[in-house]
Amino acid sequence: MTDPIADMFTRIRNAQAVAKEAVEIPSSKLKLQIAKLLERSGFVQDVEVRKVKVGQVIRMRLKYADGLPSIAGIARVSRPGQRIYAPATRIRRVKGGLGVSILSTSKGVMSGSEARGQKLGGEILGEVW
Repeated sequence: MTDPIADMFTRIRNAQAVAKEAVEIPSSKLKLQIAKLLERSGFVQDVEVRKVKVGQVIRMRLKYADGLPSIAGIARVSRPGQRIYAPATRIRRVKGGLGVSILSTSKGVMSGSEARGQKLGGEILGEVW
C-alpha cells in the first residue's frame, strides 16, 4: 500500500533538492487542499490544476529565496499504519512557530494555528518548516 501524501511530500522535497521551478503531483481533493495551504502559508508561489491525458495533476510553482528553497523540511507525521490525532490544546508549534502543522479537521485541511484558533483538533498529516 502506498501513501499518496508521503509521495507528494517526497516529490516536493526532491524537486527542491535539484532546484526545479515547478513540481507536478497526481491530483486528489486532499492533496489539492494541502497544496493550497502551502500556498497560503507562503511556502510555494502558486498552485494550479491541469488536465492531462488521464485525469488531472496539481502543478505547484516552488519558491526560492537567494537560491535556497523556502521549504527547508517537510515531513509526514500521521501514516496509514499509525494515525496521529491531537485535540486543539495539544497541537504543538513547529520549529518555534517558523513552521506549519498540516491538520485534517472536521472543517477541512488547515494549519495548526488556524485549528487552535477555531478550537478544532484532528489528524496531524505533516509538518513543513
